[in-house]
Amino acid sequence: MKFILSLAKRPFALLLLILLLSIVFVVSIVNSASLETDLSEYMPKTHPAFIASDDAEQLFGIGDAILIVLEDAQGIYSKNTIEKIDAMTNALEQDFDAVKQVISLTTADNIQSSDGFLEVEPFFSGNTSEQALLDLKADVEANPMIYGRNVSRDGTATLIIAELVEEADTKTLQKELQTWIGQWEGPQKLRIAGRPVIEGSLAELGPKDMSIMFPLVILTMILLLYFLLRSVRDTILNMVIVLFGTLLAFGSMTLLGVPIYAVDTMIPVMLIAIGVAYGIHMHNTIHHLIVAFPTIGKDELARKSVQTMIRPIFMTALTTAIGFVSLMSSQVLPVRYFGLFAAIGVLGEMILALLLFPASIHLLGIPKYKEKVQNLTKPSAMSRLNALISERPKFILVLSAIILVVGIWGTSKVWIDTSFLANFEKDSAIVETDQYVNTKFGGTSTLNIILSSEEEEIFKDPQVLQTMDRMQGELESNPIVGNSLSLATFIKQMNQVMEEHATGSYSIPDSRELISQYLLLYEFSGDPETLEQVVDYTYSQANITVQLKSDSSAVLKDVLAIIDSYQPAFRELSIDVGYAGSGYKTFVFSELLLEGQIISLIISFGIIFALLALLFHNVRIGIAGTVPIAITAIVNFGVMGILNIPLSSATALITSIAVGIGVDYAIHFLEHYTITRLEGKSLEEATVETLLYTGRAIVFNAVAVMGGFAILLFSVFPPNRQVGALIILNMATSAIATLTVLVVLIHRLDRSNRLFSKRINKTL
Repeated sequence: MKFILSLAKRPFALLLLILLLSIVFVVSIVNSASLETDLSEYMPKTHPAFIASDDAEQLFGIGDAILIVLEDAQGIYSKNTIEKIDAMTNALEQDFDAVKQVISLTTADNIQSSDGFLEVEPFFSGNTSEQALLDLKADVEANPMIYGRNVSRDGTATLIIAELVEEADTKTLQKELQTWIGQWEGPQKLRIAGRPVIEGSLAELGPKDMSIMFPLVILTMILLLYFLLRSVRDTILNMVIVLFGTLLAFGSMTLLGVPIYAVDTMIPVMLIAIGVAYGIHMHNTIHHLIVAFPTIGKDELARKSVQTMIRPIFMTALTTAIGFVSLMSSQVLPVRYFGLFAAIGVLGEMILALLLFPASIHLLGIPKYKEKVQNLTKPSAMSRLNALISERPKFILVLSAIILVVGIWGTSKVWIDTSFLANFEKDSAIVETDQYVNTKFGGTSTLNIILSSEEEEIFKDPQVLQTMDRMQGELESNPIVGNSLSLATFIKQMNQVMEEHATGSYSIPDSRELISQYLLLYEFSGDPETLEQVVDYTYSQANITVQLKSDSSAVLKDVLAIIDSYQPAFRELSIDVGYAGSGYKTFVFSELLLEGQIISLIISFGIIFALLALLFHNVRIGIAGTVPIAITAIVNFGVMGILNIPLSSATALITSIAVGIGVDYAIHFLEHYTITRLEGKSLEEATVETLLYTGRAIVFNAVAVMGGFAILLFSVFPPNRQVGALIILNMATSAIATLTVLVVLIHRLDRSNRLFSKRINKTL
């Protein structure tokens, strides 16, 4: 406290320090800030699942690709359309360094037989005569490896698949491709889809979203603060505090080389909404000190305001920071870093609030407030609230119990979804294109099943291939699965053409020797690199690619359940089953998200209970103080379940944030109530005074926080809007529960003569 008062007496030095630090942070942000949208960078590199997935991706060349959809309502088997497909394929390889390989109808290989020999040649020979195009159509429709996968079954659309190099900049590439396809438009319609397009769009929309919300929340908070405080001076002080806190969070992030994730775009809104609370309580305290001591001097006012508020503001900031820091228990990097740097911003705001308000008294003199303090004898909203609490405590408790029961029921319906597409509006071009591809083709998302054995040549065994084929058949019967591709698919196609499409020939032959012969013929006739995508050179590891019609982790559970049901069969064949690819990473991401949410809640509740118990020297008060935030958490999850709002990387942050912020109300109430009781005032007097003074500040605080978070309702990202709406609900719930349920509980504890009687006697 002495250090704070000493620094506050040097306001010019303090302002200079704030200015210099702000410049350092701004320079760092401008030079180093980058938005990270690559899903692989969201995961902990040391997690066993991701290590195994990365190894498999390297072995089989698994990677996400950009899908260019060419649609011709008249049919794609025309001279102009085929020539355009071929020209676009060649141009993609030449114009973009980020493109590793392009697969299209004009470059894809067709497995055929001629005079008893296996032939692997491109579907398109370069001939665009009418008969050649009819033959092309017949070849495509006879080959299930491309029909319905790269070419739509109605013959009106096809995919041009651009596989990317590992270090491709998806943001830049996505923008360049949007411009590039424009020159190829007409009469055919062109669209682009795929995970890299989604990542690139997110990287583009994130800064735009922040550029809209940041000035909007500043303007809203300025108007709201002036309306609540009726003081230009205190409004400016509050804005300096919250803006510095935001710069501190992002500046620390960039100085430490941590990328900005999509979820971090909410940090400015959150810190601005949260930080004003400390200024509001400082304003409230200074206001009442001036009224209580009309002749108070500058030094005394600065000292008393800090002395009165240093403990509650420090504790509220600490508990809010704990709510954020508890998110670091998550293994999901965006959630972890969000918690760390949001906590740094909150603690910075707390320190600045305790410094700037007393410094402003030394620099500008004692503030003059127009508003008069309310008379305790005059009925007010808070005194009427006290009457309601005193007269109908059972009603409040019963109503709370009913809300909790409904909330717990709703919580049981909460589901997890980490879909990247959920970040876009349902009518956006990206979502509509994705749905189009999922309807016409196999799907835009993939799951890779990695089969491995210590036995070489095992994937030439008919029994192994037949087991793979049975699993693929069952998987493809699931509506979410578009199709699948594996070594078994290749063998079935080879067998079909070698048996001249005889009935039942699209199957795995029972002869190992015949399978080996097919593979040898393919290696001589075709491109061996094609097989390298489905099996390694020792035939001891295989890759099954499953195309999915959704990138939602929620629907992937059914698919994984089918695969897991084949685990015993593969174990009998000495084969281990693993996973790889973006689809699997999305699923693990969702599991880690849920695990982190549970752990962070346990940590934050445990630490906050311990702090409250220590702060007020009473375990019962610690328990009572956590009741409002427990109600808030249950209401939050209950509403999410009832309204079908999923637990995502954005909404997973809500409860820990709400717990950290919501407990502030309890701390301020309990602090003032404890002080008034220890001064010898009766339970009723202490309650009325606390509700009048601190209750008023709690309402102002809640309104300011809700107003700040309301800006998220204007975000371009639907999950951010959900976060905004839910935090508004949480803040209202926390404030109401504090001013009703907590008061009832404290009354009951206080009347039992176990809280303050001994301490009051000692004080007196």
